[in-house]
Amino acid sequence: MAIGPLSIDMYLPALPALGLAFATDAAHVQYTLTSYFVGLALGQIFYGPTADRYGRRRPLLVGLALYTLASAACVVTTSMDTFIALRFFQAAGGCACMVITLAVVRDLFEPLEAARMLSRLMLVMGVAPILAPLAGGYLLIWFGWHAIFLFLALYGAASFIAVFALLPDTRPAGQSGPAGVGSALRSFGEIIVQPRFLGYALAGGFSFAGMFAYIAGSPFVFITLHGISPEAYGWLFGANALGLIAASQLNVRLLRRSSSQRVLCFMLPFQAACGFALLAAAASGTAVFALLLAPLFGYVASIGLIMPNASAHAMAPFGARAGTASALLGVLQFSIATVATASLSLLHNGTAVPLAGVMAASGLLAVAAHRLLVDQSG
Repeated sequence: MAIGPLSIDMYLPALPALGLAFATDAAHVQYTLTSYFVGLALGQIFYGPTADRYGRRRPLLVGLALYTLASAACVVTTSMDTFIALRFFQAAGGCACMVITLAVVRDLFEPLEAARMLSRLMLVMGVAPILAPLAGGYLLIWFGWHAIFLFLALYGAASFIAVFALLPDTRPAGQSGPAGVGSALRSFGEIIVQPRFLGYALAGGFSFAGMFAYIAGSPFVFITLHGISPEAYGWLFGANALGLIAASQLNVRLLRRSSSQRVLCFMLPFQAACGFALLAAAASGTAVFALLLAPLFGYVASIGLIMPNASAHAMAPFGARAGTASALLGVLQFSIATVATASLSLLHNGTAVPLAGVMAASGLLAVAAHRLLVDQSG
């Protein structure tokens, strides 16, 4: 489960250093994140139906092998364009972990317990962003940016060994997913036209996109614009991730006395409000770094209460097609995240306004998707 956050967050302190190493600008370096998100979105189209057809274990091993090889290749490349392409293949392998983890949870748990279990898994996804930028910052200082991708390659290899030795196949006996591309596409189509699935998926996806805009844009805003050191950036990034952890564990407690739908109805507007508070601070012209911290913390922390509930509701009706539903959920989420991060590069103007604007718009669109597609469908 930590493959995704490690691959995204660990090299964030090195983004300015990558620009220097490859003699390119910040906007071009941000495409290393965009290409990663494209790989995540497209790779999940393959792994979802494959996991339903052939089981959870074998596709996961294939994905981890591709991830490990691409990570190792990043260590030795000397071209930024090649590096961007390798990030795509790194994501295309690593996204198997995201799709199949969700499918395994759906195999084993009903919706309410699945939301609780996903909240516990958010603990892993929260701890990794705390440790990853810190570890990445120190590896950058001690050994250079190459060491970060060597670590990721070794981590991928260790995960491959662990899955091979320890993970059973949880796909329900007697169930098999679509055979062939045509059947897989029909299965995707049957799922995506259901308004409640689409509403929950888009609400979670836009919320997620705001966080990934923060991931892509915060190195420039923190390190380049406000002069924060790579080590301090890791601590600040980790503090926001700690908020996400706390919120995800609060969600476990809230679901004992409240419905996940009520949690979403409160948290989605709260997140949007944090986004607009951030935009107001960035657009004020005062350039006071401290004014950005509170709304950033609130926005990121709210994801710990939004994502588990939105994901559990989106996947609840699709037991026999959990892999396909999980893949479609991921495709939608990371396609939106790709647009959000690419928008940062296009809107880049040397200030924090593009980052704040994309986060505010993402929060607003998450509220709109939930209200229009979930609430209106009953």
